[in-house]
Amino acid sequence: MTLIPGSRDAIVVGSGPNGMAAATRLAQNGHSVTVVEAQDTVGGAARSLELTLPGFVNDFGAAILPLGAASPFLRGLPLEAHGVEWVHPGVPLAHPLDDGSAAVLYRSVDDTADGLGSDGREYRKIMGPFARNWESLTDDLLAPLRPPRHPLLMARFGLYGLRPATSLAGHFRGARARALIAGLAAHSFLPLTRRPSAAFALMLGMLGHGVGWPFPRGGTQCFTDALVSYFRSLGGEIVIGSPVRSLGDLPEARATLYDVTPRQMLSIAGPELSGMYRRQLERYRYGPGVFKLDYALSGPIPWTADECRLAGTVHLGGTFEEVAAGEAAVWRGEAPEKPFILLAQQSLFDATRAPEGKQTAWAYCHVPNGCTEDMTDRIEAQIERFAPGFRDLILDRHVLSPAGLECRDANLIGGDINGGVQDLWQQYTRPAIKPIPYTTPIKNLYLCSSSTPPGGGVHGMCGYFAAEAALKRSFR
Repeated sequence: MTLIPGSRDAIVVGSGPNGMAAATRLAQNGHSVTVVEAQDTVGGAARSLELTLPGFVNDFGAAILPLGAASPFLRGLPLEAHGVEWVHPGVPLAHPLDDGSAAVLYRSVDDTADGLGSDGREYRKIMGPFARNWESLTDDLLAPLRPPRHPLLMARFGLYGLRPATSLAGHFRGARARALIAGLAAHSFLPLTRRPSAAFALMLGMLGHGVGWPFPRGGTQCFTDALVSYFRSLGGEIVIGSPVRSLGDLPEARATLYDVTPRQMLSIAGPELSGMYRRQLERYRYGPGVFKLDYALSGPIPWTADECRLAGTVHLGGTFEEVAAGEAAVWRGEAPEKPFILLAQQSLFDATRAPEGKQTAWAYCHVPNGCTEDMTDRIEAQIERFAPGFRDLILDRHVLSPAGLECRDANLIGGDINGGVQDLWQQYTRPAIKPIPYTTPIKNLYLCSSSTPPGGGVHGMCGYFAAEAALKRSFR
C-alpha cells in the first residue's frame, strides 16, 4: 500500500535543502512533483523551533547560511519575493583569544588584513583573488568532479586548498591569523593535519568576503518556507508526516529522488540494489558528530573582545594549536576537554528571535560519531573563558546530543551534519564510485542528499545536480 495515491512525474523523498532544490529544479522544467517528508514539518536540518522558552526562536540545525546566499542554484531563485530577508551582521566572524583581542573576518579583505598586523600582506595575497572571483569559484567548487569552467582560478585555489590547514597556517606567524585559519578549517570536521582542510578555510573565508555570513530574519525556517512557497508556485505538492520505509511505499513515477544517506538507502532499497553498489554503501564512512546547545539568555553575551559583540558567528577555541588538538582528539574517538565551539548570536541583529531585552545563542562542538558524553559543561567553560559572566545570563538551555539530532532528522547519522566524511577520497566518490554519482543501479531512482557531491552545507547543489541527472536520463 502506498503512502500517497495517484501518479506524478517525480517524487522526492525528504524536504531538506537538497530535496527541495531537486524538486524545484524538476518543477521548473514543467514536471509534476511531490515531496514526501517523514517529519511533521519541512526542512530537515534547516528548521527553526521553540527549543527553550516561549518566544525564543532557535534554529534546530543550520543557522548561518553563507552557502545558501552563494549557491549557484539557490541564488538564482526568487526567494526574497517569497519571504527571505537576509540579515548581515556588522562582522561575519570573530575569533577571540585569551589576551582580549580577536581575529576578525570583515566583509572587506583589506579590513581583515589590516587587523592581522604583519600577516596582512600575505592574507591579501592569498585571499584577495578568491574573494574577487567568488562567483566563478563557487560554480566550480560546488559541483561534482568535472572539468573546471575556470581552470586557472581553480588551479590557484588547489595550490593552497589541496593541503592540510597546518600548511596554510604556515604562511602566517601571528596568533590572530593562524587562529582565524584554524576556526575556518575546522568546519571541515577533518583533523587540521589532513588534506583538504585548507580548502574549507579558503572557501568559507572567501564567502565571508563575497556574500558575508548572513542568516534569514525570523529563523532558518523562513528560508525553508520560501523554498517551499516557490516550489508550490510551480505546482509542486508536499506531503508531511509520511516516512518511507520501502520502495513499495511510493507509487510509480518517472523518477524518484531520495534525500537520504547511504544507511537509509540500504534500509529502503537494499535487496533491490546490485551487490557491488550495496557493498560500497555499506563501506561509506560517516564523520564526527556534533553536540549542540540552544540558549535563552537574559542579555547579550559579555564578550571580553569588543569585536565579538559585532559578529553573527563566533569561533571559540583559542590558538591554532588548541583548535587542532581538539579536532585531533575527536578523530581519535575522544571527546575533547577543550572543544572547538561554533556559536551564533542571531538575536543581536534580529529582534524577532527573542522577547524584548532578551537574547538567544546557538552553539555546538564536534564529538566522535554517536558520542554519548554530555559536553554541556565543557562548551560553557569555553564560552565563559572568553565571556566571563555568561552562565549568569542563562534562563534556559536545550541539549541536543548526536542521538537527539538523529532522532529529529534521520539523515544526521550519529550527529554527522555533513552526510559523511569529506576528505579527498570521499569528497568525489560519495556515496560510491560512479561516473554519475546521483544514479543508482535501480532505473529512475536517484540519490540527492549531502552524501553525494558536493557534500554538506545549505547550498542545494546535491539536489540540483541529481535533478539534472534525472532530467537527462529519465525525462530526456
